[in-house]
Amino acid sequence: MVDIPSSNSGLRLRGPQHLYDGLFRGATLFFGLFILFILGGVAISLVIGSSEAYRNFGLKFLVIDTWNPATNKFGALVPIYGTLITSLIAMVVGIPLSFGVAVFITELCPPMLKRPLSIAIELLAGIPSIIYGIWGLFVFAPFLQEHLQPFLIHTIGKVPLIGALFAGPPFGIGILTAGLILAIMVLPFISSIMRDVFETVPPMLRESAYGLGCTTWEVVWRVVLPYTKVGVVGGIMLGLGRAMGETMAVTFVIGNAHRITSSLMAPGTTISSALANEFTEASGSIYQSSLIALGLILFVITFIVLAAAKYMLIRMQRQAGN
Repeated sequence: MVDIPSSNSGLRLRGPQHLYDGLFRGATLFFGLFILFILGGVAISLVIGSSEAYRNFGLKFLVIDTWNPATNKFGALVPIYGTLITSLIAMVVGIPLSFGVAVFITELCPPMLKRPLSIAIELLAGIPSIIYGIWGLFVFAPFLQEHLQPFLIHTIGKVPLIGALFAGPPFGIGILTAGLILAIMVLPFISSIMRDVFETVPPMLRESAYGLGCTTWEVVWRVVLPYTKVGVVGGIMLGLGRAMGETMAVTFVIGNAHRITSSLMAPGTTISSALANEFTEASGSIYQSSLIALGLILFVITFIVLAAAKYMLIRMQRQAGN
């Protein structure tokens, strides 16, 4: 005869499960609120630390291009310009390369090379940024100085309007070099995410497109990308956040000069490299407060970029749902 458990025994079995669910729910809520608490604490600390700089310079701090510790006159325009331009170069170069790598691995790569190549790409993300900086300073910058930059000067540099971007002597180091180093650094992040989301496309969709006579490019452009556009945009924004906050690699190769020039080959600086170079040597409360104000600006820029990316992803998801 089979014993039928009573309802009381069922309640006794479900009781511990409800307790575990409650503990799990409470723990996840705690960690979520703890992250928000840390984020708020960082923001408040930056606001308090930068208050003296904004009291002295006001909002003009954002548009002043002078950075002179001797006269206690500071402005954030040059680091902001360098941060935005190097990140833009990194995205312009890094996104097509990452897309090509992801398409090759998922669509064209021979099976025996797919896994080794994927591992090699992921290992690039584990290389410390200071190694990228040393390689950029001693290997990449001399190569640019001897080959690429003279070529750009004598070709694109002679084109009206855009020629000013590639004018001047080939220093090797500079904004262009920093942007290219950042492009190499963000490549494994963006390409790995693109590869993962491309592999989520159901094989039936690909096979149906090929069965209709589509080429590989048509399958990627008309089937894979529309299906994975949310993940692709998320990966690009992750790479952009990485590029905007990179410190050591940029510090090695950008030249660390507080001036704005029209040429991308001229030395410059970014917010992160200025903080790395000058924070330990900052003497005086205004000097330190100005550096902390740079950190607050980078925090706000990154927050705006990520918020805009999140809003874009929500819009894309809603449009896909419709």
